[in-house]
Amino acid sequence: MSRRNAVLPCHPESTMSDLQSIVEKQKPGARFVISAPMLGLDPVSFDRLAQSWIATGGPGFVLDGIPFRKVVNGQFFIQRVTVKRLATTV
Repeated sequence: MSRRNAVLPCHPESTMSDLQSIVEKQKPGARFVISAPMLGLDPVSFDRLAQSWIATGGPGFVLDGIPFRKVVNGQFFIQRVTVKRLATTV
């Protein structure tokens, strides 16, 4: 399966609530890591989600560093990202 055709997890609302919880714990301006295991996602699903954050920013944060990638079946997928919390609410 190519990364462009990857399917998001069965429960995207729980993934988003997990993400919101992680972001809300951070102070505005704080740098922190978000990883696939933190959200309960496999590397392919997390890569797809992280690609959207790279393009448009995430809910309450922006990417702040080079994503760490993991090789799965000969393809590179984003495994974790360093982000910076924005001052806005999530």
